[in-house]
Amino acid sequence: MWRCARRPLRACAAKPSRTALAMRSMATVDKSSTLSLPDALHERTKVEPLAASFEPQAVERGWQAHWQHVLQAHKRERGARDKFTMILPPPNVTGALHIGHALTITIQDTLARWHRMRGRDVDWIPGLDHAGIATQSVVERKLMKEKAQTKDDLGRDAFVGEVWKWNEQYGGRILDQIDHLGATVDKQQHYFTLDDTRSKAVIDAFVRLYDQGLVYRRRRMVNWCPTLKTAISDIEVDSEQLTQPTLKVLPGHSQPVEFGVMHRIHYKLADSDETLLVDTTRPETIFGDVAVAIHPDDERYKRYHGKHVLHPFTNERIPIVLDSELVNMELGTGVVKITPAHDPKDYECGLRHSLEEVEVIDAEGKMCGRVPESYLGIGRFEARKRIPHATTLSICSRSGNIIEPLLMPQWFVDTSQMAKRAADNVRSGALAIEPKSHIHTWFFFLDNMQDWCVSRQLWWGHRIPAYRIRNHPTASGNEWVVARSLEEAKAKASAMQGVEVSDSDLEQDNDVLDTWFSSGLLPLSVFGWPDEQNPDVAAKLKAKYPLDVMETGSDILFFWVARMAMLCEQFSGELPFKRVLLHPMVRDKTGRKMSKSLGNVIDPLHVIHGISLEKLTAGLLEGNISPREIKKAEKDLKREFPKGIPSCGTDALRLALASYLQQGRQINMDVQRIVSYRHFCNKVWNAVRYALPLLKNESLERQSLVESKQNMALADKWILSRLAEAVATCNAGIESGHLASSVAALQRFFVQELCDVYIEFSKPILYGNRLSADDFQSEDEIAAKKLSAQSTLFHCLDQSLRLFHPFTPFVTEELWHRLQEHQPAEGLGTKQPSILSAAFPESQEAEQWRDLQAEAEMSLVLDIIHGIRSLKHTIKTIAPNATTSDSDVVEIVCSNDQVQAMVAANTGDIAGQSRIRVTLTTHEADSACLTHSVSDSCKIAMQVPQDSETSQRVQKEVARLEKRVQKSTQALQALEQRRAGPEYRVKVPEAVQAQDEARVTQLETEILATTKSLSSLQGLQQYF
Repeated sequence: MWRCARRPLRACAAKPSRTALAMRSMATVDKSSTLSLPDALHERTKVEPLAASFEPQAVERGWQAHWQHVLQAHKRERGARDKFTMILPPPNVTGALHIGHALTITIQDTLARWHRMRGRDVDWIPGLDHAGIATQSVVERKLMKEKAQTKDDLGRDAFVGEVWKWNEQYGGRILDQIDHLGATVDKQQHYFTLDDTRSKAVIDAFVRLYDQGLVYRRRRMVNWCPTLKTAISDIEVDSEQLTQPTLKVLPGHSQPVEFGVMHRIHYKLADSDETLLVDTTRPETIFGDVAVAIHPDDERYKRYHGKHVLHPFTNERIPIVLDSELVNMELGTGVVKITPAHDPKDYECGLRHSLEEVEVIDAEGKMCGRVPESYLGIGRFEARKRIPHATTLSICSRSGNIIEPLLMPQWFVDTSQMAKRAADNVRSGALAIEPKSHIHTWFFFLDNMQDWCVSRQLWWGHRIPAYRIRNHPTASGNEWVVARSLEEAKAKASAMQGVEVSDSDLEQDNDVLDTWFSSGLLPLSVFGWPDEQNPDVAAKLKAKYPLDVMETGSDILFFWVARMAMLCEQFSGELPFKRVLLHPMVRDKTGRKMSKSLGNVIDPLHVIHGISLEKLTAGLLEGNISPREIKKAEKDLKREFPKGIPSCGTDALRLALASYLQQGRQINMDVQRIVSYRHFCNKVWNAVRYALPLLKNESLERQSLVESKQNMALADKWILSRLAEAVATCNAGIESGHLASSVAALQRFFVQELCDVYIEFSKPILYGNRLSADDFQSEDEIAAKKLSAQSTLFHCLDQSLRLFHPFTPFVTEELWHRLQEHQPAEGLGTKQPSILSAAFPESQEAEQWRDLQAEAEMSLVLDIIHGIRSLKHTIKTIAPNATTSDSDVVEIVCSNDQVQAMVAANTGDIAGQSRIRVTLTTHEADSACLTHSVSDSCKIAMQVPQDSETSQRVQKEVARLEKRVQKSTQALQALEQRRAGPEYRVKVPEAVQAQDEARVTQLETEILATTKSLSSLQGLQQYF
């Protein structure tokens, strides 16, 4: 169960009734079940004919439940196998999964399936994050929208009950989405970050850190959101650069507030008539000014060193301090007002100069403290004098309000030593971060890390296990004890005070812990830590900790990965993982961040099942979006998806996501790319559908691949060699985390080599209609070649399905069961209940089929065929009325005996694939022939009619090709010039650079091919 059970320390204030959500979505598999296919799947894959085309909705039905049976069987069979452990980054319970979550699941499930198929014992542990501030803010907006109520209207207990309802509703939806994405997670180990086990871990960790002197409570500067009324982390603060006065609509304000204006304030020098001018974008903080600062090297103000100015409102004397860290002499007047209580940089300046901290803005965002009576209680954004000036706004990503830096008492974790260890682990190589380009981010944060503010003024989350001693004669009201329970707190408080302390003398802190604190413990807590006295927990930790890899998004490298590295090593003495694998952010196809207000958020289920535009726009009304945002989002949706989103299926979505993992820092997701992979899945489907009847062999015994080797044709040897290359590239790509290279290699093999070449070459053999060159073979020889072709085709399809399975689990599982009915003799009796249980193709085993000689020979044959097709196309252009005798004969001129022998051995395939008669010669005829150079020692030639009409067409085609070469060359030069620019590598997005590089390759290939055709036509002109 992922639901949280109530504990004495009250992770939240109310305990709603338990639900069967986890049991419904992640049901335990009956261990008595057999591993045979369920009736529905057996009927579909063994009895019913294969559908004419790939229909993802039909194919995906039933396999997820079957995989869970297979996984449970794997568990029961565990022995001394190598282990692979990984956790799924827990999605926030704030709605539905988006395409970024789908990317994470795709990558991790690919790794999990690959390791399972290679014989490893895989533990892939899923979970959900209670997401304190995110969930609470979403539920607050929902309450206001539906009931016009605030959390304060309900009270803590009732409000937390509402959050649990939301949690149950959307937690189930998220778990269903994980299933739809084909994730083979270990459902029995599913966790929720607010359940009993994780709550115990969080409380224990906090207490341990406090006992170690690493947790303390202090009044320090925090990011305060006046709307949410809580401190928030840096990751929840968005920065917006303004270059001119800008009106912004803020929560709680009926009128727009203007930002980006500078106000000039005069500070009169004490004991002088002179004035210092200070520019500020925040005049409302002037009441908290306790000093002005100048740069010690600024010649303009040398005479003011050691002087004082008078506060403009209170007339108090405040010092002029010298600060080279804060003051930029070139900015504004070079004089800065210092308000330590309301600005992070001023706060640091105040510490350096021992300045007083005067609060003048409260947690509501209203004026307070030492302000004139007429200002007390008014909002912080009252009238300001307007002088245009660029500024940066810090905005709460949850509420949209402006962040107010405030000095408040909060709980902090001293991370100095933990951060140093985490940084040193990367420097020493003990912890690997991939791609390496993210290492500088790791060092930037950890080498400059501030103590971590872990308290949040929320009601949803892990309540801080700290108790204030109050109403006791010996207590000042400011003493705190940190304990795992109320009883332990009473004992500690009594020992501290020297007298008995009762329940009523203690008050637990109302704040909750930062969500990152609980998620930072997950590599330990998912296995039951800190209950190490439990033998089962101890055994799990010994076997499964540390994790084999931590795969997640690069955007939370510091906020989550670094916290795990610090906390888990602090408690276990060992890194929680040795390898961090990061993937880029997913944006829309134009590079914009996905946002509900933009209408560009992609729900994976919409891509999988398809959705109409009407339903897409209707879905906006179900979210917590303002009417203004809804109108804008509807417009964007109509532009982006005018016909809605077509049904693409899970396999196409996963394959597209994996193929994107080569663009560097971000992915610009285009739904059309997913549609193209839907077509690719259909091609795989059709290839197997084509092969199934050809693999039937009722009159002869089926042969193993090894038995067929001696009778293999060139195409058989070639395709097996190319398969070996694909296997090696695929394995290397998955192992290194470069999934795009694996997908590209597999797609190239399956489409360009297996389907486009081998299947076409094998058709005459399998259909028994060889050309006359083979009529001299005996019936036995022809039958042997057919058996070899059958074995080769089966092997290539079987291995292809296994190779694709980690990426496209549903279609490969469905087709694999169909294909197994034609398994050759070597595999009989070893059929598996799932492709998930089948062995993944290994590079070393496939290497036995590498045949460089066959590849070289086949390369020559294919080049000749492509050349013939090119000549036939050109002749059709310049001589459309040529007779059959002119255009249906090709002469292959070989000046090398070895090349001539290779061509002679394959004239049947060349003629069959080119649909033309072939003659071999050693000397080129001196006649009107269109030629194509295959190599230095091989040329092909075709006769061209010598008439005036052909002559005119040749001249016209030469002129056209000359213009084409010129245009392509100019385009290439312009592109190369742009790429050679000094700022190209720095300023141009990596995705655009990749497109440019592909365009360069395309232009170079086009110029080369066109030039060859042009040269051939120019040589032909002498005969007219």
